[in-house]
Amino acid sequence: MIEVQDLHKAYGGVQALDGITFSVPEATVYGLLGPNGAGKSTAISILAGLVAPTSGRASVAGHDVSTDSTAAKRALGFVPQDVVLYDELNAKENLEFFGGLYGIRGAGLRDRVAELLHDIDLGDNAKRPVETYSGGMKRRLNIACGLVHQPRVLLLDEPTVGIDPQARLHILAMVRRIAEAGTTVLYTTHYLHEAEELCQRIAIIDRGRILAEGSLEELRSQVGERDLVTITGRFDVAAVRTLVSTLENAEILSLQESEMALALRHGGDTFGRLVRGLTECGEAREINIRQPSLENLFIKLTGRDLRE
Repeated sequence: MIEVQDLHKAYGGVQALDGITFSVPEATVYGLLGPNGAGKSTAISILAGLVAPTSGRASVAGHDVSTDSTAAKRALGFVPQDVVLYDELNAKENLEFFGGLYGIRGAGLRDRVAELLHDIDLGDNAKRPVETYSGGMKRRLNIACGLVHQPRVLLLDEPTVGIDPQARLHILAMVRRIAEAGTTVLYTTHYLHEAEELCQRIAIIDRGRILAEGSLEELRSQVGERDLVTITGRFDVAAVRTLVSTLENAEILSLQESEMALALRHGGDTFGRLVRGLTECGEAREINIRQPSLENLFIKLTGRDLRE
């Protein structure tokens, strides 16, 4: 349903996308997971026909987004990261406006608007101006506007940014229902737990490149049976590197004077030796241990935390 082949995009001397390739089958939620500035929004903007690629090919529902852009746009709904609504209009009027842009008229439009207002739980607030809505209500309406023409593919660019946890859960449930109804969803986020909950397949992207791709289990298997240990404090970087080199089952993922992240394999006394050795390398103020996860893999691949 979505095909991307060797896609590049450069802005002057900055390479926003550096040859990414992936495909998304029908009725699948596919996650593009990465930190801010990784290239997620650029990829989704190219698929939406808003940005032309420097090279490579992208298609939606069999239509090339560059050479057959009208058909591609007709097949997809696009929900940008920034809310795009008319604040002076109410929810019903916003949906009618966007439906009209796709040529939907009369009873068909009225029925579709009523259906969507029910689905996003805004029926009781349908006639209130959007400017009076909460952030979560606006986000739900924004998604509904992208669905008004019943697209085969939905592009969601970080739809839960800046909303409270309850509103986030509502939107995640909404995305699940959309996919279960047969729509293909490309979902960009830098919230790891969202990708874990929603997506059948995930691509980890950073600095314009896909670093790993697969199902959740496939990606986890790349980490191996290792714990992620993060330690904050003040350290002699050279001394820490020397210490870790003596530990057979330890690997440095990132290391700074104030914080480090290491992968430790299960078994043995590696953790105890590490803690004892750190007393000679500086001062450890806080130690956290987490089980193998996508975050371990991300830090291993990029050397930086997913939340940056």
